[in-house]
Amino acid sequence: MAASIFHPLDKKAAGLAFVLGLATILGAWGSQLIGGLFPCELCLEQRMAYYYGLPLLLAVLLTWNRLPLAVWYIAIAIVTAIFAWGVYMGSYHAGVEWGFWPGPTACTGVGDAMDFNALSDMTPVIGCDVVQFRLFGISLAGYNALISLAIVGLLLISISAQMRHRKQA
Repeated sequence: MAASIFHPLDKKAAGLAFVLGLATILGAWGSQLIGGLFPCELCLEQRMAYYYGLPLLLAVLLTWNRLPLAVWYIAIAIVTAIFAWGVYMGSYHAGVEWGFWPGPTACTGVGDAMDFNALSDMTPVIGCDVVQFRLFGISLAGYNALISLAIVGLLLISISAQMRHRKQA
């Protein structure tokens, strides 16, 4: 029976990773829609890990006891890789904000010449090197990198718990 091949710690760690990721993306939307913080191009790019990783992780969690073990390993590895990309994107963006390296030319620097017709578009354009909010000296991009790293860690705990359980069985 497939239910016996899983250990409780693996599902708890994966479930916690999902909750942490969901809270993070909801917080990002809340800071934009309620808090008035407008995302830059890199902010939007960082959200992709959540848009791709969370639905896949939810599918794994909902089919947990029905998945063949090989499929479970592949799916969890894919989600882990997606959030590892999120760690990279958050770290890269935080580095752009601190001036450690240049950001994409599309969202940093002086940009193109201004056209007066563009004034009708009232959506603020935020540079990727502009920090709108810091808490304890860390920007939202920095927190995203740390949270994505925590999600990767939780998923690695899940994989490790499953591997240890398989060795004991």
